[in-house]
Amino acid sequence: MSLNIPNLPATKAAVEAIWSLALLTALAGCGNRMVAETDPAISRPAASADNSSSSDQSQWPVFRGNAQATGVSAGHLTEQPELQWKYPVEKGAFEATPVIVDSTVYIGDMDGTFYALDLQSGAKRWTFDKGKDKAGFTAAAAVRDAVVYIGDMDGTFFCLDAKTGEKKWEATSDGEIDSAANFYQGNVLFGSQDTTLYCLNAKTGQRQWTHQIGDQIRCSPTVIEDCCFLAGCDGKLHVIDLHHGEETGAVDIHSPTGCTPAASGNLIYFGTEGGTFFSVNWKELKSAWMWQDKAKGLSIRASAALTPQAVVFGGRDKTVHARDPQTGEKLWDFATKGRVDSSPVVVDERVYVGSADGRVYGFDLKSGQPVWQYEAGGALVGSPAVAEGRLVIASDAGVVYCFGDKK
Repeated sequence: MSLNIPNLPATKAAVEAIWSLALLTALAGCGNRMVAETDPAISRPAASADNSSSSDQSQWPVFRGNAQATGVSAGHLTEQPELQWKYPVEKGAFEATPVIVDSTVYIGDMDGTFYALDLQSGAKRWTFDKGKDKAGFTAAAAVRDAVVYIGDMDGTFFCLDAKTGEKKWEATSDGEIDSAANFYQGNVLFGSQDTTLYCLNAKTGQRQWTHQIGDQIRCSPTVIEDCCFLAGCDGKLHVIDLHHGEETGAVDIHSPTGCTPAASGNLIYFGTEGGTFFSVNWKELKSAWMWQDKAKGLSIRASAALTPQAVVFGGRDKTVHARDPQTGEKLWDFATKGRVDSSPVVVDERVYVGSADGRVYGFDLKSGQPVWQYEAGGALVGSPAVAEGRLVIASDAGVVYCFGDKK
């Protein structure tokens, strides 16, 4: 998921004297991300009865692949993916991340058209078009029980039939929706720039509860156990009880953010507009470790991919970073030629990520050595999705790309 935030000046203050929250909030709408803590071993999230599809290797149903937003695929991808198809949209532009369910790719573009494409062929199955003067989509969709949920830049949240694209219901917020949806029990969750987290009945759209924080919500809600995590533009990590929509605690992160937190066990991982990457223990409500490139101090707008071996994230410093999840120690860095706002994905011990330099990169997870590359052209702001042996990503030049095994 992408953030439309004006460029901020590089921040060079040391972590111990972290910037004024008020100043950063005034300069930028948002853009942060955090990291969790060290005690329990980090593990790949197990499927719960509530989110059983999230670990199904044939699915990538939400923005970061699962409810815990780890960005890890349980499926497989060939070591040297080849281009299977391209779907170009004339005068189109994509900043959203695709989702993949039942051999269908779902993605909305900046011009306000939402697409359902056949995963195998790239053929258009249907489109949802809101008509003249329509607002675009920057958020990823979420799919559950043959229904697609997607919010737009006008603040409207749509529920569509996954087979036909027919609108089932819609709900409204008072701000742009950059937040991809997530699920809890029979409800769908999403945030808005109107500072509110919404919990709606997934079948009817009826409002169950709302929770308001101090500034915009641009991240997607991360769900683990009965809790939801929001890394907010108000410079705080919020822990929300999903039964009642009440906040049970918060951690000061000193800077706004729009990154979606990756969660495993007691640990939460994300970065911020201040250029700091955090590891936070959400049960103890304290930071476990922090990392910052003091030389550059550029913001982090990509969400992290989290495995037991590494937490991987990109930055506006044009670099893909890998750190030890327990200690924050450097594992490897790789410099691209453009800003890395695209969130990385891990599959088969490899990392895949897009860059504003127009390339999709593949790295060995352990060493950081580049093992694959494709030059797409156009900036890649959205993130990859991996399912059914295919990797799908879209560019701001209006092209959806699909990679997989040899034809």
